[in-house]
Amino acid sequence: MTSIITGDIIGSRQQKSRHWVEDLKKILIQFGETPSQWEVYRGDEFQIEVKNPEDALLTAILLKAHLRAIKSDARMSIGFGDKTHNAEKISESNGGAFIHSGELFETLKKQKVTLAIRTGNVDIDEKLNLMIQLALTFMDNWLAQSAEFVAVAIENPTLSQEELGQKLSINQAAVSRRQKRAQFDLVMNLDRYFRTQIKQLIVS
Repeated sequence: MTSIITGDIIGSRQQKSRHWVEDLKKILIQFGETPSQWEVYRGDEFQIEVKNPEDALLTAILLKAHLRAIKSDARMSIGFGDKTHNAEKISESNGGAFIHSGELFETLKKQKVTLAIRTGNVDIDEKLNLMIQLALTFMDNWLAQSAEFVAVAIENPTLSQEELGQKLSINQAAVSRRQKRAQFDLVMNLDRYFRTQIKQLIVS
């Protein structure tokens, strides 16, 4: 079982093309090799394979945080399932995960949702998507400072508030404020719950 994130940049046509494409690529580099693990295509669309499905939601949230930190955002669908064809380019690979991700992605605009998942298990999908939609009520509104905090905190899970402050060049009180404003503890609780659900899915 693997997971595929399909996404596009929201309002990309209003942005100075080259500038944000380069920014997006800089963010995606940390998720592995291109074009086998991630790829930007058709100008503003991208696809990422997250080989450990339990990491998929946090990867999408991290991507969102990085983009909101540069005053951008993305619409993303996460599909779970198998990978039956392994091509050199991820956009040419195939399998259940790709189908779930692609089909769901086509519906996001209509749903007016910026992040959703499809595992193929209707009960799990309904539950997790409702939780994600609730979390999006604040994640879609992260200001650049809050988003930057979320990205740094996710990438450095062992650091204390003081150490995170050093990375962000702010004091501990400011870190605490940003953590609260970003609802970071809630985000991590959602991720923990998501992991338990995906683990059950893999086992079954």
